Amino acid sequence: MSTTASSSPLRIGVLLPTREQAISGSFAAAPLLDFARQAEDLGFDSLWAGDSLTARPRLDPLVVLSAAGAVTERLGLGTAALTPALRHPLIGANMAASLDHVCAGRLTLALGSGFPMPETEAEFAAVGASYQARGARLDDIAALWRQAWREPDAGKGVYEGRFWQARDLDRLPRPARPGGPPLWLAGSDTPRVLERVARHYDGWLPFLPRPEAYRRAWAQIQELSAAAGRAPGAVTPGLYATLTVNDDAAAAQAELEHYITHYYGASLEQMAAFQAYAWGSAQACADALAAYVRAGARHLVIRIGSLTPQPQLKQLADVLLPRLKEISA
Repeated sequence: MSTTASSSPLRIGVLLPTREQAISGSFAAAPLLDFARQAEDLGFDSLWAGDSLTARPRLDPLVVLSAAGAVTERLGLGTAALTPALRHPLIGANMAASLDHVCAGRLTLALGSGFPMPETEAEFAAVGASYQARGARLDDIAALWRQAWREPDAGKGVYEGRFWQARDLDRLPRPARPGGPPLWLAGSDTPRVLERVARHYDGWLPFLPRPEAYRRAWAQIQELSAAAGRAPGAVTPGLYATLTVNDDAAAAQAELEHYITHYYGASLEQMAAFQAYAWGSAQACADALAAYVRAGARHLVIRIGSLTPQPQLKQLADVLLPRLKEISA
């Protein structure tokens, strides 16, 4: 583990069940706000929301997080992950800046270029977005946002990127946090992703299924970041993992299988080949994530693998939170 990683405090967040609600046939906001309040009361550090329009329908994450920000005071808020291509970049920049004001600078934006599947390609087509070179297009939007969020400066209102050009950026509202919210890249451990994280992003949010792969990738990011002239600690190492808690390990696995089948239309075995999963008792789940903490992860985003996730929040808070923070200390 690097000194940069070990010197950073561990933060543990939880994903809002917006997609889970949609699967169950509900889009009610009140249960999500109850979930947010409970997560804050139980001691979680952050609250996250996913994004999809037609591929995996759910409520808009920026709207939901705005409501969650109004009913919480301490929780960090984040997208895991936002797909910027689904919105015009100027509208996205304005929405993110507005949300940052609502939550008083507590916002982090993990960004994704779209999960590679036919439904995502159709989703892009539905809003007139190009699916080709979507990774490079994401980097272009991130650069445009950062320029829009800088303090007004002569000649800085025009953006000339590879895919996007814009004028009057200096007329857009600035976020509450100077320079805007941190931008993370939600991606895997391919050489191209690691290079993009190291050069252009403030954090990395993968869902790698093996801690050793995480350790190797994080070491590469740090080396690449240093070679690019960035300061130690410039990149936050995150992790997106799915947990199902039940003292009966077989029952936990069965619930997770049910969840994955309904969420992805694929089996747990298929998805576990490239995503991080754990199930069983809260202690067993904590042990599984502890390996990632030892490998360098410093901001965990936990998705509860259940269509009724709220009952598992307290179990995670009582066992997993103190256990992992003890290990990180």
